[in-house]
Amino acid sequence: MFDVLIRNGMVCDGTGNPWTKLDIGIRNGKIAVMADLSQSTGQVEIDATDLVVSPGFIDPHVHSDLLCIKPDVHKIKVLQGVTTELFGQDGISVAPVSEETKPLWQQQLKGLNGDVGEWSWNSIDEYLQFLEGNQLAGNATYLVPHGNVRTLVLGFEGREATSEEIERMAGLVELGMQQGAFGVSTGIQYPPCVFANKAELVAICKAAAKYDGCFVVHIRNESNLSLEALAEVIDVARQSGVRLNVSHFKVCGSINRDKLAPALALLDAGRAEGIEITFDQYPYTAASTVFSAILPPWMHDGGTAVMLERLKDAESREKVKHEMLNNSEYDNTVRNNGWKNIVIASVASEQNRDLEGKSVAEIGEMRGIDPSDAALDLLLEENAAVTMVIHWGVDADVMQVMRHPLQMVGSDGVFGGKPHPRLYGSFPRVLGRYSREKEAFPIWEAVRKMTSAPAQLLRLQKRGLLCEGYWADIAIFDPKMVLDRATYEEPAQLPLGIHHVLVNGQIAVRDGHYTGVTAGQVIRRANKQHVLSR
Repeated sequence: MFDVLIRNGMVCDGTGNPWTKLDIGIRNGKIAVMADLSQSTGQVEIDATDLVVSPGFIDPHVHSDLLCIKPDVHKIKVLQGVTTELFGQDGISVAPVSEETKPLWQQQLKGLNGDVGEWSWNSIDEYLQFLEGNQLAGNATYLVPHGNVRTLVLGFEGREATSEEIERMAGLVELGMQQGAFGVSTGIQYPPCVFANKAELVAICKAAAKYDGCFVVHIRNESNLSLEALAEVIDVARQSGVRLNVSHFKVCGSINRDKLAPALALLDAGRAEGIEITFDQYPYTAASTVFSAILPPWMHDGGTAVMLERLKDAESREKVKHEMLNNSEYDNTVRNNGWKNIVIASVASEQNRDLEGKSVAEIGEMRGIDPSDAALDLLLEENAAVTMVIHWGVDADVMQVMRHPLQMVGSDGVFGGKPHPRLYGSFPRVLGRYSREKEAFPIWEAVRKMTSAPAQLLRLQKRGLLCEGYWADIAIFDPKMVLDRATYEEPAQLPLGIHHVLVNGQIAVRDGHYTGVTAGQVIRRANKQHVLSR
């Protein structure tokens, strides 16, 4: 007898092969048998007639680093079929820290990662142990965040690192890899990563590559200088030998649409050269990030507290207002998209709760002031704990990127307030709106992009495919009904058509409802893998 027996499903195994009819028998958290099991029984049986049975979805770009310990909040991920997530994104996360840098990171990340009280850890190992001591609905993996490593060496100073400082950073990346991280991340648009030069990036990537790790990067510019930014990280991969994954790939702003095809061609050329390149994408025409990203890079020198002090200085404030509207030398959200397309997603205080869901242009009108002043006032009022949604593109471009063979699906979901709908709907949206309704690709190709593709990037062992001996992370959904319901106006809406989800062989979702099961595991890079010589 099996612990769980799934009968009569259309099995999309994650390889990209068309579905096949197989039953799946599960024992001790793993797939024991895939065959005709009509003569067998299970303690729990699931009839998957007319349903697709696929590997659980792997989300390669999330910001659940803290709220994953709150299943009542985090359950929205398993409810859309996600069984494994990759934390430590954009070079800015919760570990490693020191007693000196910890309060700075707590302040900077409050709007992005949420607040769960004091952090009891410093190292990556201690953080992963903290997760292991909590109840997790899904599996957790981690990247070494470049920004955290950088602040351990030179604080939030806005300058290039010395060769000795770079060497120390590389050593810290190696330590993080030894403690179980799967690679290194950076967000070269965000402080303090924005101050790094190419030599620094190459060094930290060489450190990750020694352990067969990957490089997951929010590039320096996703708009007017996107081609130059892509060329930079491709060259970093070329020099370091690391696998490159470009986060939330896109080209922002209607004035930059002509750069999309050349950007994809750059990625293809890198692949043809022999560089292992992939990218993740969320299926929407709007982005979401911390609101302080509207500011030019020099404003972030010294960290959040210093940035807020600068906003109180009249001369600095006027300089910022001018640059936000005119400077094309950084990834300028305001210049590229306009205040009417920048919407407040979340704030920390109750006094400004009514601003969630409103554009900065609307807030300026409400307050009777220029939108630039309204934006800077809001940053001060909330101590920078604000997130935003940025409407940047058109659906035709999303479709073009989604169809590319190097694409994998990622949500980049951020909790809190009135979040971007991608937090609730990314994976069902690809399955329903794009695979079924718009016929972007067959359902089994959609499944590959959500399962084995990110598993390959991370070199995950025994996950990402439906295969005997693999962990039983499984999503079961109705291919004729699956669909996202989250909208920008009402984002907190669960999807349709995700019937059952298993995490490590235990049923986390049954008949579309979260069961309360917390079978998630912290997955560490297998240290038995030998260190590669580079």
